[in-house]
Amino acid sequence: MLENIVNFLGENIQMGYILILMIFVGVEVIGNVPAVLHTPLMSGANAIHGVVIVGAIIVMLDTDPSNIAALVLGFLAVLLGTLNVVGGFAVTDRMLEMFKKKPGK
Repeated sequence: MLENIVNFLGENIQMGYILILMIFVGVEVIGNVPAVLHTPLMSGANAIHGVVIVGAIIVMLDTDPSNIAALVLGFLAVLLGTLNVVGGFAVTDRMLEMFKKKPGK
């Protein structure tokens, strides 16, 4: 088992380098976003997780009913993706409420 993992890592070392580079670039990009833009960008990014929900549902439809682990992981993906989408829309709604005029002023 350990030998298979070492062989996989040895054969795919470029993917490891790309992963490390993506982490550094992601941290740098997120770190340089101004605080004023952070909430709208994050709410929009959370809404994109609708793709995760659709993908998880499609994968679960093609999964063998006896494969409990895949079904549980698919269910968790749907659940967490839904929470992320709802949270993204809730944050966007609260943000847009700040810009509405108050009645009577």
